[in-house]
Amino acid sequence: MNTPPVDFTPVFAEPLRRFVQSVFESVAVPTDKAQFLSECLIINDLRGVFSHGTRQTTNYVRHFTEKELNPNPQVTILNDSPATMVVDGGGGLGYFPAQALVTHLIPKAQQIGIAAGVTRNHGHIGAAGIYARLPLEQDLFCYVTSGHQLHLSPEVSMLNAAGGSPMAFGLPTEKEPAFVLDFGAMHDVYVGSPHLDEIIELAPSTVFRSFGLGCVCQSLGGLLCGVPSDPRRAQREWSGANQGSFIIVVDLNRFMPIADFKAEMDEYSQKIGQMRPLPGYDHAMMAGQLEAERENRYRSEGIPVSDDHASALRRLAERFGLESPV
Repeated sequence: MNTPPVDFTPVFAEPLRRFVQSVFESVAVPTDKAQFLSECLIINDLRGVFSHGTRQTTNYVRHFTEKELNPNPQVTILNDSPATMVVDGGGGLGYFPAQALVTHLIPKAQQIGIAAGVTRNHGHIGAAGIYARLPLEQDLFCYVTSGHQLHLSPEVSMLNAAGGSPMAFGLPTEKEPAFVLDFGAMHDVYVGSPHLDEIIELAPSTVFRSFGLGCVCQSLGGLLCGVPSDPRRAQREWSGANQGSFIIVVDLNRFMPIADFKAEMDEYSQKIGQMRPLPGYDHAMMAGQLEAERENRYRSEGIPVSDDHASALRRLAERFGLESPV
């Protein structure tokens, strides 16, 4: 899904970021919010998470122009305690409440050891890894998931009940790239996936495991966040505000000295890197290392923008009277 394109044009991060910011400003997103959104999308492109990078710009513009999402949402805290928080996204994209939530959970976890919260009333949060990485700067563990409005019926496969199933885990290291596992639990087994029938036949336990994980995502990141299993019970001012997120932050220093844990993580990563890789791969690595390597390379060489992505950017440039970055 996020394999670098074979045919591409390298585009440096900052010109692309400025362009995306200008596009959002063109559809009434305030400058500070447009800048924040563009930065989130660019970091995903730099890490090779192209599915959640600047190619999402067109989708978000459609949400705004079709009045499905609020371009200038006001994020509010609905419930706050020493260890928990509920954040309302104001009918806009989910980046804003998710960022606000994890930012508030960090000092809570530092104070009492663990903190958790949910966001509600918003659209797409982007890549869950964005938020899982933030607590790493304070040597904290983080778990993130999200859910969205489903439309389930007896006529469709049970696999639809697992939703989009994103989740991310972040664990700190000292010298090695941080452990960041950011994935969709249902990838390769979504309804319509090209090899789904073969996977069910050859590895049914893998399918059921993915389905179970997806249901956890939907339960915690959807149902718990005010996204009902029956869409007829949903009450929304903005039709696209049909998602939620669930985030946990933990102070690992409560269990062992954090320096010792990070040293263990470094050694663990190094030993994995010395092991025999999977067939067809050049080397073994721990989760997060590949994305860190890509970020370093793409910052100096440019982000590989595929031909279809480049075409989408040019269409946006023409639509809003902007100069295309590619």
